[in-house]
Formats: sequence, structure tokens, C-alpha cells
Amino acid sequence: MANMKQAVGTQVVKQVVQYLGKDPERNVPRAVDMLMPFAQRGHMQRQLLSVKKIMSEPENNYHGLVLRAFSELAPKVRNQFVANFVYNSAMVGNATALKMKSKYDCNVPWAILMDPTSACNLHCTGCWAAEYSKKDAMDFDTLDSIITQGKALGIYFYIYSGGEPTMRKKDIIELARKHDDCVFLAFTNGTLVDDAFVNDLVDVGNFALAFSIEGFEDATDFRRGNGTYQKVIEAMDRMKKAGAPFGFSACYHSKNIESVGSDAFLDFLVEKGCMFGWYFTYMPLGKDANLDLIARPEQREYMFHWVRRMREEKPIFLLDFWNDGQYVDGCIAGGKSYLHINAAGDVEPCAFIHYSNVNIHDVSLIDALRSPIFQAYRKRQPFNANQLKPCPLLDNPQMLRDIVHEAGAHSTQPVDEEDVDELAAKCDSVSANWTPVADKLWAGEEQKYKEAKAVREKENEADKVVLGVEDAK
Repeated sequence: MANMKQAVGTQVVKQVVQYLGKDPERNVPRAVDMLMPFAQRGHMQRQLLSVKKIMSEPENNYHGLVLRAFSELAPKVRNQFVANFVYNSAMVGNATALKMKSKYDCNVPWAILMDPTSACNLHCTGCWAAEYSKKDAMDFDTLDSIITQGKALGIYFYIYSGGEPTMRKKDIIELARKHDDCVFLAFTNGTLVDDAFVNDLVDVGNFALAFSIEGFEDATDFRRGNGTYQKVIEAMDRMKKAGAPFGFSACYHSKNIESVGSDAFLDFLVEKGCMFGWYFTYMPLGKDANLDLIARPEQREYMFHWVRRMREEKPIFLLDFWNDGQYVDGCIAGGKSYLHINAAGDVEPCAFIHYSNVNIHDVSLIDALRSPIFQAYRKRQPFNANQLKPCPLLDNPQMLRDIVHEAGAHSTQPVDEEDVDELAAKCDSVSANWTPVADKLWAGEEQKYKEAKAVREKENEADKVVLGVEDAK
């Protein structure tokens, strides 16, 4: 019965995408009505209804984002987003993942971040991959196997990092073409994005890019090298002209807050064609990490307020990897919402946590999720009652010490095997300094968080009944 309902849903999605672009203001709400019967989980029903509401509010900035998507993106890109991201990933996949989480008694993520290669044509200050060997790579068959295994668990969203993933253009395009029911995203420095690659992205339709940029030219070139900024802008122009989907990825640190966290910068990126933006903060990985680049408490607080204000004003979807903990119950790593597989095949809880028990060449994906370090993560999540202190390294360094020691995990950094106690020690004072600021902010957010969490928990219990899911042990 479930397979029959999914088959019917697939046919409905095909009907939806055929007419959706003709009159989005009129047809998006109709599309929501058509998809609603196939949204098995309560939170997805709520999200669909929020889209319908947005389309009735012309002054809403997300109303503007929807219209941007229809005017700026190629038709196949829009269609694949609805079919793969909205239906396969958020609706079908999400329901399957809940069942698998119960069946295997472990976290099952929404997305997998993996590195096709550790090689890169740049050497950026503070890159999470800086301590990996530059010779590691996962071959096509390994990447293909991860995606195939992931889909069986309900995972339809795959993100590439590195290294520079566009050094493997042929393979990652072929994977997107083969798995045309999935959504793909690559974090890229943008310097290798030529016309041929852009045309391939439009042709497959299910593959977006997130360009790494640290503000305007001086700020970007400070971390990424002279001339990098101009190459990124040229790549964005190619993408927009072709109707290819893209956004940006920005690392904020002590030296670039005024650039990356400015209205002018975000307005510029919207004008360039960015549909989304990911904000990260600098992490002190590696024994030679520059601790002076760690964002100060007042800078992180500024980003907390600024990103929230931008969400109310700009037609772009924004995420703040650290300051959004209240919306996702803390840290999303450890397979809770995502995991990381490096180019050597080590399965890590997070792109910033370079410790593991298992390698994907030796174990299945589900066995990796059931490995000691992932179970140690799961047992402790969330890592703090204050969801503005979500990270087990930056905000709760003792948690990472305990996790790695309990799991008996090893360092996955062959260049610089950093002891977890030494790494965590860098963040003890960072955590202590952030705590009073985070506690002050949390005083104004805690009640809203509790109310939203109560809604989610009620939905989750109803979902288990609808899906026939037994409570995990």
C-alpha cells in the first residue's frame, strides 16, 4: 500500500511540475493542495501550508524568493526541486528515515556530506580539510554505493565538499544523472566553474552549487588568495545567465564580520542570483590553527541578530550553522541530520570533528551509523539545554572529549593527528566566554523554543502511529 501511494504521488508530482511555472502565484497554492495527501509526517504538512500562506502575502520576502526562482531558474531545475527535494527527500525520504531509525536504533540523517577528493587548487586559511592528505579520493563506485545505500535508508540529499569537488566534474555530474531522484549540492571555491560545467548542471537539473565567499574582494582574497573573488563572481554570472541553481557559503571570523555580515554584501549576492546562503564560523582545527580568527562573543551575537533580521527582509534562504540550534534541537551532526565521509572513506560525525571508528570501504552505511562514536553522539544530543550552545567542540568541549574517549575513536587527520584533549583545550576559553552571551540571548528565546518543540514532539508521536513505527529502544 505504501509503495502504491508513493507511485501515485510520483505521478501527481509530474502533473504539478508541468503547469507550476505558468502562473506561480496562482499555481503554487494549488500544488500544495495536490501534494498535501502525500505528506505523511505532520511537520511536512505544516511546511506545505506555510508555503501556501507565503503565496498569499505579496509583502513576504519569501514570496519574493519563490517568484525569483520562477524567473531566474531554468524550468528543469525548478521541476527537479519539487520532485526531488520537496517530494522524494522531504516527504517520502523523511518518512522512510523515521522507520529506519526505529528499526536500527540509531540516527539516520537527512543529508550526507562527502568528499570526492581531498585535492584542491587553493589553500584557504582555516579550511576544515586542511589537515587531510591531498592524495585521498573516493572512486565513482564508492560514491555510487554510498548514494544507493543512502536512498534505501530514505536519504535523497547529497552534498559534496573536499578538497575541491569540481576537480571531479565528470564523476559528480554522472552521479547526479544516474541518481536523478536525488538532490545534489557542492561547496566550491568557484575557480573551476566554466561554461561547460554550468551547462551540465542545467542539463541534469538536480545539482546546485554553494560558492565559498568571505565578503567582498579584500575579505575573500584574505583567506582564499588573490584573484579568487573575481573568479567567484564570474562563475556566479555564468550560473545566473544559464538559469543554474546556486547560493553562497560564508565563513565568518574575527576579521570579516563587517564584510560578510552587511546588508550591502547580502544585497549584492541576491542581485548576483544566490537563492540561499550558509553561514559557518571559523573552527580552530589543526595544531597550527590561528586562534585569533575565532569569532569573538560579541561578533557571534551580532551574526545571531543580523541573520534573523535578514530572514525578515531579503528574498533569500539563510542558514547559520551554529546560531540556529534552537530550530533543530542543537547540533545536527552525528547522523542526526547529517554526517561526513572524507575522501579517505572515514565516516565522521561532522566535517569539523575529525575522529572516527569506521571506514566506508570496510562497513555499510548503516553499520557506520551504529558505530561507537555515532552512538556516543546520539546518547548525548542535544549537548546543552541552551540551544544557542549546540556544538560539542566550540561550545561544549568537554562533551567532545567524553565522546571520543568513550568511543575509542581515532584521529582521521593523517597530516596532523590532533589529540582530542589538545583540540578541546583550544575551545575551553571560547566556550566560557560565549556562555554568558548565549545565556542572555537564550532568556529571550527559550519560551519560543519550548513551544515549538512541543509542537514537533506532538507531531512526531502522531507520525509514529501513521507510519506504524515502534519506539526506539
